[in-house]
Amino acid sequence: MPELSIDALPEVFVSDTAITKSVSEAVARGDLRKLGSRLYTRNLEEDPERLVRRNWYYLITSYYPDALITDRTGLENQPAADGSVCLISKKKRDTELPGIIFRPRKGPKPLESDRPFIGGARLASTARAYLENMRPARARGERLARTLSRREIEERLDMLLRQQGEDALNRLRDEARAIAPTLELEGEFKGLDKLIGALLGTRKTKAQSPVAKARIAGAPFDPDRITLFETLFTALRQTVPADRSAPDRTVAARSNLSFFEAYFSNFIEGTEFTVEEAEEIVFQGVIPQERPDDAHDILGTYRIVSDSAEMTKLPSDFDDFISILRRRHAVFMGARQDKNPGIFKTKSNRAGNTIFVAPDLVNGTLEKGHEFLLGLGEPFQRAVFMMFLVSEVHPFADGNGRAARIMMNAELVAEKQERIIIPTAFRVDYLGALKSISQSGNTTPLIRMMDYAQRYTHAINWNELNGAHAMLNETGAFTEGNDARLRLPKTAVS
Repeated sequence: MPELSIDALPEVFVSDTAITKSVSEAVARGDLRKLGSRLYTRNLEEDPERLVRRNWYYLITSYYPDALITDRTGLENQPAADGSVCLISKKKRDTELPGIIFRPRKGPKPLESDRPFIGGARLASTARAYLENMRPARARGERLARTLSRREIEERLDMLLRQQGEDALNRLRDEARAIAPTLELEGEFKGLDKLIGALLGTRKTKAQSPVAKARIAGAPFDPDRITLFETLFTALRQTVPADRSAPDRTVAARSNLSFFEAYFSNFIEGTEFTVEEAEEIVFQGVIPQERPDDAHDILGTYRIVSDSAEMTKLPSDFDDFISILRRRHAVFMGARQDKNPGIFKTKSNRAGNTIFVAPDLVNGTLEKGHEFLLGLGEPFQRAVFMMFLVSEVHPFADGNGRAARIMMNAELVAEKQERIIIPTAFRVDYLGALKSISQSGNTTPLIRMMDYAQRYTHAINWNELNGAHAMLNETGAFTEGNDARLRLPKTAVS
């Protein structure tokens, strides 16, 4: 027998009669480690459960050569929370390994539509996996049920509909219909057909999951965003904001503050003018012939944020919230008729790797988010949440950032608290904080930078336009790029 090459072995493997003696000798020398019955590894340090879970798909056919991965594993494509890997095989006995347990059952052999899988097993087609998960199953002892619950199936189908559209559900239904008789799962197909029809609005059924109930009721929402809203809501509830009451400013001071709020809010979105050019647009009515739409963006934003009556209007209910949001958007986007001012988007939009809420989910997602807003009492809490709600849903084709910041500051102005201005120097921090919560649920950067931005706004003397401009310049407000640093004035208060 040729000498066993340790380096040529898989990281985790099942021994057989051909190598049993060599494996035993390697274990005795300390070159291999035993993990379980016939199970070995050449990794001498890592935790056995992590090793096995990382290599589970390579191990299946060593114990079940005819394995077809199905039931809950056919949809989850990984071991369940309790380590279960569900499959069909002629062998009946479970195999328990560190971190996982192979759970075979009898069932129809693989169909042509079932796919080859890593390690040599077969993986049930998506249609077959859904049909077999429609079979009811019970948890036994500490083991999860072999199949997903009705609620979990509803959530997965709704996610498929959100991500891939109606055609994907129709294809799934057609494929399930074709194979159901062969699998003797006609009854399960009837249930799946009825559920898909209900999600598509062509049938009626009683749903169990909130997301399916909402869709059937005509108010579908994005559950992933609701999770983010809940995370931010919880973090804000645990935040004790500083009381930064707005000073009793003169008309001129309020106008100057509103001017720079509009200026910076548009600069963040790429509408770049010099301060002097913006002053001519806002205060002298000069509209640059070569950039009339850009000029209107600044002027429209200024008209809203400088209107004390408008900025003290808070929505009385969800319908009022939608009405105010759309009306304000229509004002500052009035020159962009191609962007449908005041009308929610009809096509999906994105920024980098972030895909925002799908058009048909906008209203429902805003409504669910608005419910969280009602549970926040402090103006700062409500302002930050409002900004993130509008920004994360991105309900319009364009102008979402400006709309979010206008809605944010209205929450503060109405309660006589200081506004939050995001100077150019804070743009990277601001967008990075939004990205952090959107992609990883990390709320800390957003809350901290908003608190700092409000503190900064509160520290600037807005009485004189030129004086405010100079103070902003001295503290780095107009600097750009990753190295920009926004400094508090020496006279800053908490």
